[in-house]
Amino acid sequence: MYFRSRRLDVHVDLNDVCRGDGMLFVRDGAGAAGRGPALSVHEDELDGVLAGLQSVDGEVPPPGHGPHLFGVVPFLPRDSASFVLPRTVITKDTDGQCFVTVIDTEAAALAGPLFEDAIADALRSTTPVITAGNYTVNPVTPVEAYLAAVAGARDAVRDGRLLKAVIARDISVTSTSPIDVHAVLLRLRASFGSSYRFCVGGLIGASPELLVQVQGRTVRSHPLAGTAPRTGDPATDARLAAELVASTKNQVEHRVVIDMVHDTLLPWCSYLDWEPEPSIVTVANVQHLGTAIEGALSEPRPSVMTLVRALCPTPALGGSPSEAAIEFIETHEPMDRGNYGGAVGIVDRHGDGTFAVTIRCAEFSADRTAARLFAGGGIVAESDPLAELAETQAKFQAMLSAIVRP
Repeated sequence: MYFRSRRLDVHVDLNDVCRGDGMLFVRDGAGAAGRGPALSVHEDELDGVLAGLQSVDGEVPPPGHGPHLFGVVPFLPRDSASFVLPRTVITKDTDGQCFVTVIDTEAAALAGPLFEDAIADALRSTTPVITAGNYTVNPVTPVEAYLAAVAGARDAVRDGRLLKAVIARDISVTSTSPIDVHAVLLRLRASFGSSYRFCVGGLIGASPELLVQVQGRTVRSHPLAGTAPRTGDPATDARLAAELVASTKNQVEHRVVIDMVHDTLLPWCSYLDWEPEPSIVTVANVQHLGTAIEGALSEPRPSVMTLVRALCPTPALGGSPSEAAIEFIETHEPMDRGNYGGAVGIVDRHGDGTFAVTIRCAEFSADRTAARLFAGGGIVAESDPLAELAETQAKFQAMLSAIVRP
Protein backbone atom coordinates (compact mmCIF):
# COMPACT_ATOMS: atom_id res chain seq x y z
CA MET A 1 0.00 0.00 0.00
CA TYR A 2 1.17 3.53 -0.83
CA PHE A 3 0.42 6.80 0.93
CA ARG A 4 0.88 10.50 0.39
CA SER A 5 0.57 13.07 3.18
CA ARG A 6 0.20 16.84 3.32
CA ARG A 7 -0.08 19.34 6.13
CA LEU A 8 -3.42 21.15 6.33
CA ASP A 9 -3.55 24.84 7.20
CA VAL A 10 -7.32 25.01 7.66
CA HIS A 11 -9.46 24.42 10.73
CA VAL A 12 -10.62 20.82 10.89
CA ASP A 13 -13.30 19.28 13.10
CA LEU A 14 -12.69 15.54 13.02
CA ASN A 15 -16.37 14.88 13.76
CA ASP A 16 -17.26 16.57 10.47
CA VAL A 17 -14.70 14.47 8.62
CA CYS A 18 -16.24 11.29 10.00
CA ARG A 19 -19.81 12.50 9.52
CA GLY A 20 -22.19 9.55 9.84
CA ASP A 21 -20.43 7.05 7.62
CA GLY A 22 -16.71 7.40 8.37
CA MET A 23 -14.37 6.48 11.21
CA LEU A 24 -13.45 8.49 14.30
CA PHE A 25 -11.23 8.27 17.37
CA VAL A 26 -10.83 11.60 19.14
CA ARG A 27 -10.41 13.20 22.56
CA ASP A 28 -10.47 16.94 23.24
CA GLY A 29 -10.37 17.57 19.49
CA ALA A 30 -7.19 15.55 18.86
CA GLY A 31 -7.09 12.15 17.18
CA ALA A 32 -7.94 10.77 13.76
CA ALA A 33 -10.88 10.56 11.37
CA GLY A 34 -11.10 8.46 8.25
CA ARG A 35 -13.22 8.06 5.15
CA GLY A 36 -13.62 5.21 2.69
CA PRO A 37 -12.03 1.89 3.67
CA ALA A 38 -8.91 1.11 1.63
CA LEU A 39 -8.39 -2.20 3.40
CA SER A 40 -9.99 -4.32 6.15
CA VAL A 41 -7.72 -6.79 7.96
CA HIS A 42 -7.73 -9.23 10.84
CA GLU A 43 -5.32 -8.97 13.74
CA ASP A 44 -2.83 -11.50 12.37
CA GLU A 45 -2.43 -9.40 9.21
CA LEU A 46 -1.81 -6.10 11.01
CA ASP A 47 2.00 -6.18 11.23
CA GLY A 48 2.31 -6.99 7.54
CA VAL A 49 0.05 -4.11 6.54
CA LEU A 50 1.97 -1.65 8.73
CA ALA A 51 5.32 -2.81 7.36
CA GLY A 52 4.07 -2.50 3.77
CA LEU A 53 2.99 1.15 3.93
CA GLN A 54 5.26 3.25 1.67
CA SER A 55 5.39 6.98 0.99
CA VAL A 56 5.16 7.73 -2.74
CA ASP A 57 7.28 10.87 -2.52
CA GLY A 58 9.53 10.17 0.45
CA GLU A 59 7.76 12.84 2.52
CA VAL A 60 6.92 11.39 5.95
CA PRO A 61 4.73 13.36 8.38
CA PRO A 62 5.80 13.82 12.02
CA PRO A 63 4.97 11.25 14.74
CA GLY A 64 1.26 10.93 15.40
CA HIS A 65 0.35 11.69 11.79
CA GLY A 66 0.20 9.74 8.56
CA PRO A 67 -1.59 6.43 7.93
CA HIS A 68 -3.65 5.06 10.82
CA LEU A 69 -5.73 1.94 11.19
CA PHE A 70 -8.87 1.96 13.31
CA GLY A 71 -9.19 -1.18 15.43
CA VAL A 72 -11.82 -2.96 17.52
CA VAL A 73 -10.75 -5.65 20.01
CA PRO A 74 -13.56 -7.91 21.30
CA PHE A 75 -14.08 -8.68 24.99
CA LEU A 76 -13.09 -12.35 24.82
CA PRO A 77 -9.32 -12.83 24.41
CA ARG A 78 -9.85 -15.75 22.01
CA ASP A 79 -11.73 -13.56 19.49
CA SER A 80 -9.72 -11.80 16.78
CA ALA A 81 -9.49 -8.03 16.55
CA SER A 82 -10.43 -6.29 13.31
CA PHE A 83 -8.89 -3.23 11.68
CA VAL A 84 -9.81 -0.79 8.93
CA LEU A 85 -7.29 1.28 6.98
CA PRO A 86 -9.18 4.31 5.58
CA ARG A 87 -8.40 5.56 2.10
CA THR A 88 -8.29 9.09 3.51
CA VAL A 89 -7.30 9.86 7.10
CA ILE A 90 -6.97 13.25 8.77
CA THR A 91 -4.97 13.45 11.98
CA LYS A 92 -4.92 16.30 14.48
CA ASP A 93 -2.58 16.62 17.46
CA THR A 94 -2.99 18.47 20.76
CA ASP A 95 -1.26 21.55 19.28
CA GLY A 96 -3.91 21.72 16.56
CA GLN A 97 -1.52 20.64 13.77
CA CYS A 98 -3.33 18.65 11.05
CA PHE A 99 -2.19 16.32 8.28
CA VAL A 100 -4.19 14.58 5.58
CA THR A 101 -3.04 11.22 4.22
CA VAL A 102 -4.45 9.39 1.20
CA ILE A 103 -3.77 5.67 0.72
CA ASP A 104 -4.06 3.45 -2.34
CA THR A 105 -2.78 0.20 -3.77
CA GLU A 106 -1.35 2.09 -6.76
CA ALA A 107 1.17 4.90 -6.42
CA ALA A 108 -0.18 6.58 -9.56
CA ALA A 109 -3.60 6.99 -7.91
CA LEU A 110 -2.04 9.42 -5.42
CA ALA A 111 -0.96 11.93 -8.02
CA GLY A 112 -2.57 15.20 -9.01
CA PRO A 113 -6.35 15.48 -9.22
CA LEU A 114 -7.14 12.14 -7.55
CA PHE A 115 -5.21 13.16 -4.44
CA GLU A 116 -6.85 16.60 -4.39
CA ASP A 117 -10.32 15.11 -4.90
CA ALA A 118 -9.89 12.78 -1.91
CA ILE A 119 -8.88 15.72 0.27
CA ALA A 120 -11.81 17.83 -0.94
CA ASP A 121 -14.26 15.02 -0.17
CA ALA A 122 -12.87 14.58 3.36
CA LEU A 123 -13.17 18.30 4.07
CA ARG A 124 -16.58 18.73 2.44
CA SER A 125 -18.89 20.66 4.75
CA THR A 126 -21.98 18.79 5.93
CA THR A 127 -24.58 19.29 8.63
CA PRO A 128 -26.64 16.64 10.40
CA VAL A 129 -30.15 16.02 9.16
CA ILE A 130 -32.80 17.33 11.54
CA THR A 131 -35.23 14.53 12.36
CA ALA A 132 -37.90 13.84 14.96
CA GLY A 133 -38.63 10.16 15.47
CA ASN A 134 -40.42 8.01 17.99
CA TYR A 135 -38.11 5.96 20.22
CA THR A 136 -38.68 2.79 22.20
CA VAL A 137 -36.29 1.74 24.97
CA ASN A 138 -36.44 -1.81 26.31
CA PRO A 139 -34.19 -4.12 28.33
CA VAL A 140 -32.62 -6.90 26.30
CA THR A 141 -31.16 -8.70 29.31
CA PRO A 142 -34.07 -9.35 31.70
CA VAL A 143 -33.55 -7.33 34.88
CA GLU A 144 -34.23 -10.39 37.05
CA ALA A 145 -31.51 -12.34 35.23
CA TYR A 146 -29.06 -9.46 35.67
CA LEU A 147 -29.78 -9.22 39.40
CA ALA A 148 -29.31 -12.97 39.79
CA ALA A 149 -25.94 -12.78 38.01
CA VAL A 150 -24.84 -9.94 40.31
CA ALA A 151 -25.85 -11.92 43.39
CA GLY A 152 -24.00 -14.96 42.05
CA ALA A 153 -20.83 -12.94 41.43
CA ARG A 154 -21.03 -11.40 44.91
CA ASP A 155 -21.36 -14.85 46.48
CA ALA A 156 -18.42 -16.16 44.41
CA VAL A 157 -16.28 -13.34 45.83
CA ARG A 158 -17.47 -14.02 49.37
CA ASP A 159 -16.65 -17.72 48.93
CA GLY A 160 -13.12 -16.89 47.75
CA ARG A 161 -13.62 -18.16 44.19
CA LEU A 162 -13.09 -14.66 42.74
CA LEU A 163 -11.66 -11.34 43.85
CA LYS A 164 -13.99 -9.41 41.54
CA ALA A 165 -16.29 -9.98 38.59
CA VAL A 166 -17.89 -7.41 36.29
CA ILE A 167 -21.52 -8.08 35.43
CA ALA A 168 -23.20 -6.14 32.61
CA ARG A 169 -26.56 -5.89 30.89
CA ASP A 170 -27.87 -4.46 27.64
CA ILE A 171 -30.86 -2.45 26.48
CA SER A 172 -32.19 -1.62 23.02
CA VAL A 173 -33.27 1.66 21.44
CA THR A 174 -35.41 1.51 18.34
CA SER A 175 -36.49 4.46 16.22
CA THR A 176 -39.20 4.96 13.62
CA SER A 177 -36.62 6.70 11.40
CA PRO A 178 -32.86 6.25 10.91
CA ILE A 179 -30.76 7.72 13.72
CA ASP A 180 -28.33 10.36 12.42
CA VAL A 181 -24.92 9.17 13.61
CA HIS A 182 -23.30 12.53 12.79
CA ALA A 183 -25.73 14.24 15.15
CA VAL A 184 -25.05 11.61 17.84
CA LEU A 185 -21.31 12.26 17.56
CA LEU A 186 -21.82 16.01 17.92
CA ARG A 187 -23.98 15.52 21.01
CA LEU A 188 -21.32 13.24 22.50
CA ARG A 189 -18.73 15.96 21.81
CA ALA A 190 -20.85 18.52 23.63
CA SER A 191 -21.27 16.38 26.75
CA PHE A 192 -18.23 14.08 26.71
CA GLY A 193 -15.51 16.02 24.88
CA SER A 194 -12.78 14.81 27.26
CA SER A 195 -13.74 11.17 26.76
CA TYR A 196 -12.37 9.02 23.93
CA ARG A 197 -15.14 9.29 21.34
CA PHE A 198 -15.22 6.69 18.60
CA CYS A 199 -17.09 5.56 15.54
CA VAL A 200 -15.84 2.38 13.88
CA GLY A 201 -18.38 0.54 11.77
CA GLY A 202 -21.56 0.45 13.82
CA LEU A 203 -19.70 0.78 17.15
CA ILE A 204 -20.13 4.29 18.56
CA GLY A 205 -19.42 5.67 22.01
CA ALA A 206 -17.58 7.94 24.43
CA SER A 207 -15.23 6.08 26.77
CA PRO A 208 -13.65 7.91 29.73
CA GLU A 209 -11.08 5.12 30.25
CA LEU A 210 -7.66 4.96 28.57
CA LEU A 211 -6.56 1.33 28.29
CA VAL A 212 -3.09 2.07 26.94
CA GLN A 213 -1.25 4.65 24.83
CA VAL A 214 2.20 4.24 23.26
CA GLN A 215 4.02 7.32 21.93
CA GLY A 216 7.64 6.49 21.18
CA ARG A 217 9.07 5.17 24.44
CA THR A 218 6.27 6.63 26.58
CA VAL A 219 3.45 4.38 27.74
CA ARG A 220 0.34 5.56 29.57
CA SER A 221 -2.77 4.04 31.07
CA HIS A 222 -5.58 5.51 33.17
CA PRO A 223 -7.70 2.75 34.71
CA LEU A 224 -11.08 3.59 36.19
CA ALA A 225 -13.04 1.49 38.68
CA GLY A 226 -15.57 2.60 41.28
CA THR A 227 -18.49 4.78 40.25
CA ALA A 228 -20.92 7.29 41.74
CA PRO A 229 -23.64 9.31 39.99
CA ARG A 230 -23.58 13.03 39.27
CA THR A 231 -26.69 15.05 39.92
CA GLY A 232 -25.77 18.48 38.54
CA ASP A 233 -25.84 20.01 42.01
CA PRO A 234 -22.23 20.88 43.03
CA ALA A 235 -22.75 20.29 46.75
CA THR A 236 -24.44 16.93 46.23
CA ASP A 237 -21.83 15.83 43.69
CA ALA A 238 -19.01 16.79 46.05
CA ARG A 239 -20.61 14.74 48.81
CA LEU A 240 -21.02 11.75 46.49
CA ALA A 241 -17.38 12.09 45.40
CA ALA A 242 -16.22 12.11 49.03
CA GLU A 243 -18.32 9.02 49.72
CA LEU A 244 -16.82 7.33 46.66
CA VAL A 245 -13.26 7.95 47.90
CA ALA A 246 -14.19 6.72 51.39
CA SER A 247 -16.02 3.63 50.15
CA THR A 248 -14.25 0.39 51.05
CA LYS A 249 -16.21 -1.43 48.35
CA ASN A 250 -15.11 0.98 45.60
CA GLN A 251 -11.50 1.20 46.84
CA VAL A 252 -11.22 -2.61 46.77
CA GLU A 253 -12.70 -2.70 43.26
CA HIS A 254 -10.25 -0.01 42.12
CA ARG A 255 -7.18 -1.59 43.73
CA VAL A 256 -7.73 -4.87 41.89
CA VAL A 257 -7.63 -3.03 38.56
CA ILE A 258 -4.59 -0.87 39.37
CA ASP A 259 -2.51 -3.82 40.56
CA MET A 260 -3.24 -5.78 37.39
CA VAL A 261 -2.42 -2.91 35.01
CA HIS A 262 0.77 -2.07 36.92
CA ASP A 263 1.97 -5.68 37.12
CA THR A 264 1.23 -6.25 33.42
CA LEU A 265 3.05 -3.15 32.13
CA LEU A 266 6.05 -3.27 34.48
CA PRO A 267 8.02 -6.03 32.68
CA TRP A 268 7.94 -3.94 29.49
CA CYS A 269 9.23 -0.77 31.20
CA SER A 270 12.52 0.68 32.40
CA TYR A 271 10.42 2.62 34.91
CA LEU A 272 6.71 2.92 35.71
CA ASP A 273 5.11 5.55 37.92
CA TRP A 274 1.55 5.96 39.16
CA GLU A 275 -0.51 8.21 41.40
CA PRO A 276 -0.23 7.12 45.06
CA GLU A 277 -3.96 7.62 45.61
CA PRO A 278 -6.86 7.51 43.14
CA SER A 279 -8.44 10.77 42.07
CA ILE A 280 -11.98 11.60 40.99
CA VAL A 281 -12.57 11.54 37.24
CA THR A 282 -15.82 13.26 36.26
CA VAL A 283 -17.86 12.95 33.11
CA ALA A 284 -21.27 14.39 32.38
CA ASN A 285 -23.37 11.73 34.10
CA VAL A 286 -21.09 9.86 36.54
CA GLN A 287 -17.80 10.14 38.43
CA HIS A 288 -15.14 7.47 38.86
CA LEU A 289 -12.06 6.61 40.86
CA GLY A 290 -9.09 6.85 38.48
CA THR A 291 -5.33 6.37 38.72
CA ALA A 292 -2.94 7.68 36.06
CA ILE A 293 0.00 5.40 35.19
CA GLU A 294 2.98 6.44 33.03
CA GLY A 295 6.34 4.92 32.22
CA ALA A 296 9.18 4.48 29.74
CA LEU A 297 9.28 1.37 27.56
CA SER A 298 12.43 -0.72 27.35
CA GLU A 299 14.03 -1.69 24.04
CA PRO A 300 12.93 -3.43 21.93
CA ARG A 301 9.69 -1.53 22.38
CA PRO A 302 6.42 -3.47 22.21
CA SER A 303 3.73 -2.26 19.83
CA VAL A 304 0.58 -0.78 21.26
CA MET A 305 -1.32 -3.90 20.16
CA THR A 306 1.05 -6.14 22.14
CA LEU A 307 0.13 -4.17 25.27
CA VAL A 308 -3.57 -4.07 24.37
CA ARG A 309 -3.60 -7.87 24.20
CA ALA A 310 -1.67 -8.14 27.49
CA LEU A 311 -4.17 -5.85 29.27
CA CYS A 312 -7.50 -6.69 27.63
CA PRO A 313 -9.91 -7.27 29.19
CA THR A 314 -8.84 -5.42 32.33
CA PRO A 315 -10.38 -6.32 35.72
CA ALA A 316 -12.43 -3.12 35.26
CA LEU A 317 -14.47 -5.01 32.62
CA GLY A 318 -13.68 -8.66 33.35
CA GLY A 319 -12.57 -9.31 36.89
CA SER A 320 -9.88 -11.08 38.85
CA PRO A 321 -8.42 -13.64 38.54
CA SER A 322 -8.97 -12.93 34.87
CA GLU A 323 -9.58 -16.43 33.49
CA ALA A 324 -11.92 -17.40 36.32
CA ALA A 325 -13.83 -14.12 36.05
CA ILE A 326 -14.27 -14.45 32.28
CA GLU A 327 -15.47 -18.04 32.71
CA PHE A 328 -17.98 -16.85 35.32
CA ILE A 329 -19.20 -14.09 33.00
CA GLU A 330 -19.65 -16.49 30.09
CA THR A 331 -21.58 -18.90 32.31
CA HIS A 332 -23.77 -16.48 34.29
CA GLU A 333 -24.13 -13.22 32.36
CA PRO A 334 -27.25 -13.58 30.17
CA MET A 335 -25.88 -11.91 27.02
CA ASP A 336 -23.11 -12.06 24.44
CA ARG A 337 -20.86 -9.03 24.96
CA GLY A 338 -19.21 -9.06 21.55
CA ASN A 339 -17.08 -5.90 21.43
CA TYR A 340 -18.37 -4.39 24.68
CA GLY A 341 -15.68 -4.47 27.36
CA GLY A 342 -12.84 -4.89 24.86
CA ALA A 343 -10.87 -2.02 23.33
CA VAL A 344 -11.18 0.46 20.49
CA GLY A 345 -8.54 2.79 19.08
CA ILE A 346 -5.97 3.66 16.44
CA VAL A 347 -2.51 2.40 15.51
CA ASP A 348 0.03 4.03 13.18
CA ARG A 349 2.66 2.51 10.89
CA HIS A 350 5.24 2.54 13.71
CA GLY A 351 3.02 0.43 15.97
CA ASP A 352 2.27 3.43 18.23
CA GLY A 353 -1.30 4.32 19.08
CA THR A 354 -4.06 4.81 21.61
CA PHE A 355 -6.78 2.40 22.75
CA ALA A 356 -9.69 3.09 25.08
CA VAL A 357 -11.78 0.55 26.94
CA THR A 358 -14.99 -0.06 24.98
CA ILE A 359 -17.58 1.25 27.42
CA ARG A 360 -20.35 3.89 27.23
CA CYS A 361 -21.06 2.59 23.78
CA ALA A 362 -23.76 1.37 21.42
CA GLU A 363 -23.81 -1.00 18.46
CA PHE A 364 -26.02 0.36 15.69
CA SER A 365 -27.94 -1.73 13.18
CA ALA A 366 -26.95 -1.44 9.51
CA ASP A 367 -30.02 0.67 8.75
CA ARG A 368 -29.39 2.87 11.84
CA THR A 369 -32.95 2.35 13.17
CA ALA A 370 -31.83 0.40 16.24
CA ALA A 371 -28.99 0.44 18.75
CA ARG A 372 -27.88 -1.92 21.50
CA LEU A 373 -26.42 -0.23 24.59
CA PHE A 374 -24.31 -1.77 27.36
CA ALA A 375 -23.49 -0.98 30.99
CA GLY A 376 -21.98 -2.91 33.86
CA GLY A 377 -20.18 -2.67 37.16
CA GLY A 378 -17.58 -4.41 39.29
CA ILE A 379 -18.95 -6.86 41.85
CA VAL A 380 -17.11 -7.47 45.12
CA ALA A 381 -18.11 -8.90 48.49
CA GLU A 382 -20.02 -5.79 49.61
CA SER A 383 -21.96 -5.28 46.37
CA ASP A 384 -25.73 -4.87 46.53
CA PRO A 385 -27.63 -6.02 43.41
CA LEU A 386 -30.12 -3.15 43.43
CA ALA A 387 -27.35 -0.57 43.89
CA GLU A 388 -25.52 -2.14 40.95
CA LEU A 389 -28.71 -1.89 38.87
CA ALA A 390 -28.91 1.82 39.69
CA GLU A 391 -25.27 2.24 38.63
CA THR A 392 -25.97 0.73 35.21
CA GLN A 393 -28.96 3.05 34.82
CA ALA A 394 -26.67 6.04 35.41
CA LYS A 395 -24.09 4.72 32.94
CA PHE A 396 -26.69 4.15 30.21
CA GLN A 397 -27.46 7.89 30.20
CA ALA A 398 -24.25 8.69 28.28
CA MET A 399 -25.48 7.08 25.07
CA LEU A 400 -29.22 7.40 25.69
CA SER A 401 -28.99 11.18 25.94
CA ALA A 402 -27.02 11.33 22.70
CA ILE A 403 -29.40 9.06 20.76
CA VAL A 404 -32.89 9.85 21.96
CA ARG A 405 -34.07 13.24 20.73
CA PRO A 406 -37.79 14.08 20.22
